Amino acid sequence: MRDYEDIRFELNEGIAVITLHRPEQMNSFSGKMGEELGDAYRRCDQDDDIRVAILTGAGVAFCAGADMTAGAETFASQEISNFSASPVSPKAWEVRKPIIAALNGHAVGLGLTLALQCDMRICANEGKYGVLQVRRGVMPDAHCHWTLPRLVGTERAASLLLTGRKIQGPEAEAMGLVLKSVPAADVLETAMEIARDIATNTAPLSVAITKKLLWESTGLSAAEVERAETDLHHHLMGASDAIEGPVAYLERRKPEWKLTVSKDWPKWPGEDED
Repeated sequence: MRDYEDIRFELNEGIAVITLHRPEQMNSFSGKMGEELGDAYRRCDQDDDIRVAILTGAGVAFCAGADMTAGAETFASQEISNFSASPVSPKAWEVRKPIIAALNGHAVGLGLTLALQCDMRICANEGKYGVLQVRRGVMPDAHCHWTLPRLVGTERAASLLLTGRKIQGPEAEAMGLVLKSVPAADVLETAMEIARDIATNTAPLSVAITKKLLWESTGLSAAEVERAETDLHHHLMGASDAIEGPVAYLERRKPEWKLTVSKDWPKWPGEDED
């Protein structure tokens, strides 16, 4: 594993904890952070020892958004051909393991829009959350015009994106922006409880397939989802995990899964179609 500067990476009992680590700058986003976060996501996707990942921040904040210490040059014109408004690759939803954002404190601008790419979010009651870019002369980023309406609907998304206002944890939970809002001291442990449940009780390949189809589902018709579910069931049914799951349940023991994401990934429905 490579050495990181702007993030930290820990792995324990199948759970990777990725920590944005610029605490003196409230974990404001840097190019180095984006590069390293992408590298960490790739490891999570490829390493079968990793069952689930948690993304959190060091210190009192999750991420204060773009590093604006450059002042007038913060949002300078980008002529380079590889510029993207979504600066982390792969995206969290492309990683074939669940990623839980543990928003231990403030998450604004890019800090929040990157968290919207995760599968679940736990936030702090005391934290402030907002997509502020229209108040900085630019516009929302990191696919949030796609992720946010999926979570809260178009009208509530407009109330955040078009005003750039900040909300606190309880309102974020009430509008469906996050799964749960808890005291800041409890955020990481709440995320860890979910992660442990996934790592202990679920079949890795089943979870990975379900995650991918879930994220794709809004772009598919009901009939297309049915076909995909049917094709993917054929890949899983009759395989070792589909035998182990019911047997372990009847024997009241922890299942011992055999299928892996790296070795047993299916041919994805529609991928090779014209």
